[in-house]
Amino acid sequence: MTPAGRAVLISGSSSGLGEACALHMSRVGFHVIAGVRRPEDGQRLQEAADGRLTPVIMDVTDEKSVLEAVHEVTELTGEAGLWGLVNNAGIAVTAPLECVPMELMRRQLDTNVIGQLRVTQGLLPLLRAGSGRIVNVSSGLGNVALPYLGAYAASQFAKEALSDTLRRELAPQRIPVVVIQPGAVLTPLWEKMSDGGNRVLDSVSAPVQELYRHPFQKFMKDNETSARSSRTLPDDVARVIFRALVAQRPKTRYTVGRDATGSRVLSRLLSDRMLDRVFGGSSAWTHLRN
Repeated sequence: MTPAGRAVLISGSSSGLGEACALHMSRVGFHVIAGVRRPEDGQRLQEAADGRLTPVIMDVTDEKSVLEAVHEVTELTGEAGLWGLVNNAGIAVTAPLECVPMELMRRQLDTNVIGQLRVTQGLLPLLRAGSGRIVNVSSGLGNVALPYLGAYAASQFAKEALSDTLRRELAPQRIPVVVIQPGAVLTPLWEKMSDGGNRVLDSVSAPVQELYRHPFQKFMKDNETSARSSRTLPDDVARVIFRALVAQRPKTRYTVGRDATGSRVLSRLLSDRMLDRVFGGSSAWTHLRN
């Protein structure tokens, strides 16, 4: 399958993996419809793109914003519909679960789970019209839940379940549903994760802070160092998403990076108690890559 002229919508294109994916897909010939939250991000992407890229303002947590984006995409694609939907938008809440405020937990799930389903529901008619496919960007944390990343892992486990269900429900309609599981990739998300977790800890009582502050900071430092040393780059993830978009018969899951592959293998081979021993320490991503 050649990408020339085919329309692909990528949510969360403002930075990180989404930005790399949007720019890569425009270079290889797709008409990229880049979901962004701010007009200035869309303008920057258009200026950086080598091919056709159209930004669309879309906040996946806002029903009205998604409906307006779906209307705009419908006008852009016409009868040809969509070839691909890449559900990439997401946030990562980091903090001990004892400390995570419910408002923040709701935001985590609303963005990574409910928002993705909201976008998928809105665009399925266009995917049917274009004989298209859905690519859901998950994480190696959709296989194994790590300390201090419980809220984020919960959203990724949920996205895995939604993807499995959608794949089985949409199979009779011949709409493939693919999961992409990247491991540790150094993006601006890491700094946001560390800062956000420290703000959460600042908001709890001093005795609870005392219990978690040092191990949390060590965990984040060790794993950010591991991400910095990772050989997996945003462009590597973009290339795998491209393969999922053009394959005649795409796999149900693609892992990107040794750590993502490691988490998938270990989750199947080891008992819960053994996994507790492996991931109870701070250097979780390092364990997965070794």
